[in-house]
Amino acid sequence: MSAVVAKTDCAPLANGRAGGAPLTHGDEGHSHHHHDQATAGLKAALWLTLLFFFAEVIGGFLANSLALLADAGHMLTDVGALGLTLFVAWFSRQPGNASKTYGYLRWEILAAFLNGSVLLLVSAGIVWEAIGRLRHPQPIESGVMLIVATGGLVVNIAAARLLHAGATHSLNMRGAYLHVVSDLLGSVAAIIAGLAVRYQGWTIADPVASIVMTALIVRGAWQLVRESVDVLLEAVPPHIQLDAVRAAIAAVPGVGSVHDLHIWTVTSGMIAMSVHVVVPEPAAHQSALEQIHANMAAFGIGHVTVQVEGQALAECVPAR
Repeated sequence: MSAVVAKTDCAPLANGRAGGAPLTHGDEGHSHHHHDQATAGLKAALWLTLLFFFAEVIGGFLANSLALLADAGHMLTDVGALGLTLFVAWFSRQPGNASKTYGYLRWEILAAFLNGSVLLLVSAGIVWEAIGRLRHPQPIESGVMLIVATGGLVVNIAAARLLHAGATHSLNMRGAYLHVVSDLLGSVAAIIAGLAVRYQGWTIADPVASIVMTALIVRGAWQLVRESVDVLLEAVPPHIQLDAVRAAIAAVPGVGSVHDLHIWTVTSGMIAMSVHVVVPEPAAHQSALEQIHANMAAFGIGHVTVQVEGQALAECVPAR
């Protein structure tokens, strides 16, 4: 004998939000306000980055600086990344339908994966070119290099400030933010290299700065790609211990056993869980469901689906 119950309207559901509180109209307004602020910051950062990209390309060729051209290359990927992030921020909020019940939320994760992958590819190209320059140093116009690199630093600081708040809530936004931060580091590296060339005559400082800058970028890009892949593979979120969740469910009065427990991230900030629990006493089914939902709120799991069984299905369904 088994009883199947999926979700209960009596328990406080989180609608995808951490903390387990129901989403009120005030919360929705706050969410939309936060999204609008992030979108406005994205647009401003996109225009700043696009305008300075052209200046940096021209300056890089005039100065014959790989560090500047490398920074311009990252800035071009920033333009694409910011444009993609802006599009996905809009597209992922489109409502779901009968075939896409979660809507387009996963587009945020795909965009983060693409942004991180592009950063890794561009970084590999820069290192390859820098190795060639280490073998055959070339003359550099340090004055032009310093002027352009300083302008790039100012632009990237402004863009990073515009994107910083949104980067803490979304992998998609974090991908764009990492692109801008990578350019900021590139501008710092270019300034240091320009000073070394101008006052010490160390032309080798230009490719060395490019390699150092790229090494700093790769770490963040790899982490972004790894986290995106984990979400796409529906891995357990790193801040949640599966055994702790299992124990919290097993501790609910009336629950005899727990099996088929799955926890995954739908998109940034939306964690889902499904589980089968054996509750032998039919009278305890509803109270067990409500307590499980309440316990999951402590883990930040807001989308909870529970199948309640009077007896484990594996024991009463004939094997095929």
